[in-house]
Order: sequence, then structure tokens, then C-alpha cells
Amino acid sequence: MRAGAALACLLLLTSPAAARAADATLAVAAAANLKPAAQELARAFQAGRPGASVALTFGASGTFLAQIQNGAPFDVFLSADREYPDKVVAEKLGAAADERVFALGRLVVWLPRGSTADVEKRGLSALADPAVKRIAMANPAVAPFGRAAEAALRAAGVYDAVKDRLVLGTSVAQAAQFATTGAADAALLPLSLTFDAELSAGRSVPVPEALYPTIEQSGIVLARARDPALARAFLEFVTGEKGRAILAKYGYGLP
Repeated sequence: MRAGAALACLLLLTSPAAARAADATLAVAAAANLKPAAQELARAFQAGRPGASVALTFGASGTFLAQIQNGAPFDVFLSADREYPDKVVAEKLGAAADERVFALGRLVVWLPRGSTADVEKRGLSALADPAVKRIAMANPAVAPFGRAAEAALRAAGVYDAVKDRLVLGTSVAQAAQFATTGAADAALLPLSLTFDAELSAGRSVPVPEALYPTIEQSGIVLARARDPALARAFLEFVTGEKGRAILAKYGYGLP
């Protein structure tokens, strides 16, 4: 009997299901503004869970929503706002109980080294200067930070003056690429991305938070999650003490 029980345990431990549990991969769709922070969050989570790995995919939150609606095999969705996770819940692609606000995004004007635009003193009106020919930002149709950027320009009364100079990226990552490659003279970007080595060489000027709606960044475990317990554990980590410390390090506000 004892030998039989031992053999049964051995077979269980070496079964395909046990192997998957010991070597689980979590597929996370993360808003592009999260890249530096999410990479560190994934490393820290994995360090505490040997055998588990986090596969990150970065892009625009609206694009991810469309992919999730079409059956993309993601386990967790980390959005740049709360609107898209709310739609996930409304369409029963995730549960309200599995959604958490984990960070508050912040917007900056990024300027390359040598730029003479005096945003520090003049605010967003400095972007209307003739020397600022192209302004990069994410497409408001799919990126919450793009909507925040447009709202800030409108609130500052300069949108009409600069709308023909706007260069729209498919995500904040592409908007940042426009800025660093010289395809734009300024950019409206998440503060979190300016910790990147290329962007840190420029100037980052905070956009007054009164000029744009609060950017509540929200995560949700998806109904299709292959390992719901692992997915929930990851979201708990992101919103827990260690996760919050990492997010604060990259300039996010904490809810």
C-alpha cells in the first residue's frame, strides 16, 4: 500500500498538469507607459515564485481591448485607464471583483536637449512657438495618455494653435520614439517613460494635473486566464507593498 501510494504521488508530480503548474507562464497585456515599471514588477514577482514567468506584451490600451474582445490569450490586462477594464467587465470578459486601480499616471512635456521652448515658465503655450514644428503624443482614439494630452492642450487654450503640428503615435511608446529620433520637437508623454535612458537625456516638465482628468491605471484578471490563481497573485503583488514601491520609483502616484 505504501509503495503504491508513493508511486501514485510520483506519477502525479510528473504529470503534464503538475509540470505546467510548476512552470507556469503568465501572459500580461500592459499599457506602453508601464514598460520600465512592468519589467521590474515582473522580475520581482518571478523572484518570489520560482518556476513562474511573466510574459509582457506592451501596446495601446484600446488596441489590447480589441484583441481581448477577439479572444487574445492574455491572462492579465494592465490598462492605462479604468475605462477599458470597465468595458472588459461589461462584456463579461473579466469580473469586477478581479479589477484593481494600481497607479495614477502623470503627464509631462518632454523636450530634447537644446530645445529653447520655455515650458517651465510659459506652460503649454510655449508649444505654440514657431520653433516647435512637430509635437508627438499618443493617438487619443486608443491611448488614455493621448486623451489626457489632448485634454491638457484644450484646457490650456492652445489646442487649436497646435493641432496641425500633432504627430500621433499608435501608443505612447511610438510617440516617445518620434521624440527621440528627431521626428518631433516636443512630446506629451507619461512621466514613467522618461526614466528610459534615451528620454532621460532630455528635459521633462510636469503638466499641471488640473489640466487633465485623473489617469487611474487599472488592472484586471481576464476570464480566459489559464491559471486564475497565479493571475490574481500577480495583480495582488502589483497592488501590494513591493509593487507600490516599484511604481512610485517610476513616478506614478499611488491610489
